[in-house]
Amino acid sequence: MGSKSDLETMKEAVNVLKEFGLGFDIDVISCHRAPRLAHDYATGVEEKGYEVIIAGAGGAAALPGVLASLTTVPVIGVPVVNQGLGGTDALYSMVHMPGGVPVAVAGVGKTGAINAAILAVEILGVQDSSLRGALANYKKKLAEGVEKGSEEVKRELGAGD
Repeated sequence: MGSKSDLETMKEAVNVLKEFGLGFDIDVISCHRAPRLAHDYATGVEEKGYEVIIAGAGGAAALPGVLASLTTVPVIGVPVVNQGLGGTDALYSMVHMPGGVPVAVAGVGKTGAINAAILAVEILGVQDSSLRGALANYKKKLAEGVEKGSEEVKRELGAGD
């Protein structure tokens, strides 16, 4: 993440990764305040065996793009909502990358962090059938939650089929 203040948002991604039993590292890396650290991190991810990077940042949100420019590992950006522009600045920074330097974005804020982690699991699941099975179960639970919510709404409103 770009700064410690991004932690509340990025905890959501961590929770999903834990739910799927995946290992991960957490680092605070600022491209603006510590550019050498960002460079060293990005150029070392393949050696560390990373297969996907989830990079959360707010404001100018350079972190995902800088990482994507320095590695071939897929980068998923999480635009962190801030008080200034509500996360739109970070979103634009991540989705307006030049050709050849992709950063995937799956949403903004906490929802974006959850979706980034799910997308990372899906990427890893291409080579791991047990992850694909766990994803199928996860999505089944999502559908069951919708059905349960529908029944609750019908009961609350006194409506039926």
